[in-house]
Amino acid sequence: MASQANVMNNLLADPWFASLPMADRKFMLASCEHLRLRPGEMLFRQGDQPSGFYALLSGSLKMSTLSAEGREAILIFLEAATWFGEISLIDDLPRTHDATALTEVELLVLAPQVFRSLMQRNSFANAITRMLAKRIRLLYGIVEDAGLRSVRARVARRLLLLAEVANRQQDGHAVVPVTQEALAMMLGMTRQTLSKELRFFKQDGLIRLAYGKIEILSESKLSALCDKE
Repeated sequence: MASQANVMNNLLADPWFASLPMADRKFMLASCEHLRLRPGEMLFRQGDQPSGFYALLSGSLKMSTLSAEGREAILIFLEAATWFGEISLIDDLPRTHDATALTEVELLVLAPQVFRSLMQRNSFANAITRMLAKRIRLLYGIVEDAGLRSVRARVARRLLLLAEVANRQQDGHAVVPVTQEALAMMLGMTRQTLSKELRFFKQDGLIRLAYGKIEILSESKLSALCDKE
């Protein structure tokens, strides 16, 4: 198991965590428990009562929901140095989706009572407010894309969204761990339609395709496509 100093350094890759005062960061890490998941193991299910605020240390998680007919809707993939799970701890309502390990996963778990005690600190409460505001803005963008944007702009915007929580290489490029089938499910379009747009991005030098992942070569050009389309 990594030392607290190494865990702290790894989590500082998350701008949200890095924005917290040192006292809050140290208190969180000292109060967390470690949890490991095997591939396919579920962290929580839709309808579960909240059991913690989580930091993903290694591996990747899939957030998804299932319809009554058993159809899966993939919401997002989470990569290392990401904190999540705050909403149900704030409104005391059950989880709205499933969280499933795609690989071997290591997490930190902050118990609900510790999270609520931290919410009494202005610094932490303000940071959580900023986190929620960012998530709401991203949600509004997705809704706007679905109603107003072209297919190309929708694909570009979703790749940018996934890039925000993806691991980055030494050259700074985000590598999104998503298959084309899963990305098509997230966007609610056919695999053929998605493949056409990805080929366009690849030919234009915006992305590089590999098995089970997409490397983002130019986030600025993808962003410009979102504004133009």
